[in-house]
Amino acid sequence: MSVTDVQFWIALLQIIGIDILLSGDNAVVIALAARNLPEKERKWAIIGGTGGAVLLRILFATVIVFLMKVPFLKLVGGILLFWIAVKLLIPENGGGEDGAEAKMKAGPSLTGAIMTIVMADAVMSLDNVIGIAAAAKGELFLLVIGLLISIPLVIYGSTLVLKLLDRFPILVAGGGALLGWVAGDIAVRDSGIATWIDPLMPAAHYVAAGGAAVLAVAIGHLIARHQAKRHKVIDASSS
Repeated sequence: MSVTDVQFWIALLQIIGIDILLSGDNAVVIALAARNLPEKERKWAIIGGTGGAVLLRILFATVIVFLMKVPFLKLVGGILLFWIAVKLLIPENGGGEDGAEAKMKAGPSLTGAIMTIVMADAVMSLDNVIGIAAAAKGELFLLVIGLLISIPLVIYGSTLVLKLLDRFPILVAGGGALLGWVAGDIAVRDSGIATWIDPLMPAAHYVAAGGAAVLAVAIGHLIARHQAKRHKVIDASSS
């Protein structure tokens, strides 16, 4: 397929469109992972995380047929994403300190934020790249160009979500619930368990997704409360 071919440009637009439509949850995880970083490091976390995620999507697209047939891969990925959702709901400073001192002592690292973004995107992209790879019709060059063009759009979306999280902290719980929902949905669609779950419960993916969303928020909230109480006890004993 040549760049002078109309089909090339149609496929390119399809890839960009699919990637934008499927990147909403990715923008959320990027914003959640970067929200506790110092202001000057946030943009590097977004750029580094998005870049690493896109490289993984390109890799997945080349081996997607094999990956999607590996039993229990989605299940493991769903569990990993659920853990990430809970982790992102827990305040980095544990509720024990405020302001600059807390950031200095317990602030998250830029590398850690980027790794979290890449790991979460790797899990969520297993399904997403199927549509992208199909639109590319086996043309790796077309696939790479389409994903590279979508990078600034994903970065802009992540920056917008990050601003909303700063202004409305309650949305953090909503972001965690969204990641929990995706985790539950991915896990229950695994080929290793879907064959016997689907006949028993046709709406299993809705039940699993909803349950995982609620559970992720509940666990994150409980851990955050426990950490806050522990820090209060430590502060009281040291004063």
